[in-house]
Amino acid sequence: MSHPDATPLAEARDKILSQLTPLGFRETISVRQASKRYAAEDLLSHYDLPPSDNAAVDGFGIHAAFLQHHPDHAFRIVASARAGHPFDGVIKEGEAIRIFTGAMMPEGPDCIFMHEDCAESGGFVRCTLPARQGMNVRPRGENLALGETLLAAGQKLSAADIGQLSAAGVEDIIVSRQLRVAILSTGDEITPPGMRLQQGHIFDANAPMLAALVGADGHAVHEAGIVRDERAALVTAYKTALETADVILSSGGASDGDEDHTQGALQDSGADCLVWRLAMKPGRPMAVGLRGNQLICCLPGNPVAAFVCYKLLVAPLLDKLAGGTPKPAFTVQVAAGFSHKKRAGRAEYLRARIETDASGASIIQLHGRKGAGVISSLTGADGLVELPLEAENITAGQMLSFMPFQEIGL
Repeated sequence: MSHPDATPLAEARDKILSQLTPLGFRETISVRQASKRYAAEDLLSHYDLPPSDNAAVDGFGIHAAFLQHHPDHAFRIVASARAGHPFDGVIKEGEAIRIFTGAMMPEGPDCIFMHEDCAESGGFVRCTLPARQGMNVRPRGENLALGETLLAAGQKLSAADIGQLSAAGVEDIIVSRQLRVAILSTGDEITPPGMRLQQGHIFDANAPMLAALVGADGHAVHEAGIVRDERAALVTAYKTALETADVILSSGGASDGDEDHTQGALQDSGADCLVWRLAMKPGRPMAVGLRGNQLICCLPGNPVAAFVCYKLLVAPLLDKLAGGTPKPAFTVQVAAGFSHKKRAGRAEYLRARIETDASGASIIQLHGRKGAGVISSLTGADGLVELPLEAENITAGQMLSFMPFQEIGL
């Protein structure tokens, strides 16, 4: 069982998602600027792609049936076609057209022989392989058919989507407005990087890290600075940020100590506290509040915990608010290459690498030191390995869920 006041991650995520409503604000932008934006409506293709049958290779276009009945025939080369320069005529049976990749198929031929499969001499060509109708021809609409869905509402645009839209002749697209995310750090000991570090202080790693995560997910970032360890100061910072922001991400000040004011500041800011503590490590001191449809996420002060909480809880919440369709973290089952003891009642998310054992099989090995403040454990890691909520003993060879960081994929 989890700690009575700590909520399992999946339960917390589902609870908050059920109370969020996509913002619904739209804007029209250039497709070239639409990477990582969310489509605001379904978009259908206005064309067949390709718009006509075309050549998939360089070679010679002929009538397949004619060659099947006349395998030794020498085809007279009567025309040529290149991409953008079609032949506007008819190729008769027994004739051939020299054709290049991407060129529109003329009327008549229904297959193409590659140059290397032909013997050309004196304006004639013989084909040395059996003919098959449609061979080396890209049919009209192979990529997209007229009226086929190009994008679904809520889909986050990738580089491939932008290529597809451009191929379909789309110049502008209606997307959801970017989510405005204010990021602030709390703590009297926090110093901005580049400033002189006083004794007992630390540099602010969380705000730059969270800004990078938020920006990489396609949202607009506003860095709201560092707030003192005072409840009134935090309330003021929250209220100021909520004047323009859709979401606040603060880090630090979410545990039980006398100098942690987050829960009270949430209430004083007019937000309802939906989650207070998660049954996970790192990331237990994580709070989430909602004021209307404005989200306040109070992440732990330890950088690794803040990173893990953002990836596993905050990112899907932002996804829904921004008009997307939240998806569970991508996981693969990989055998543990380590043993580990843990407390039942909380899941653990440890930094890990994928390595290869003596037999050539992939295994998970823990990476770096384990502390929630040891940010170096994130650098060089391939992803997170999940140790299940109620598990106590993890043994080598046990199958575990591994969540790769995006950076190690294509």
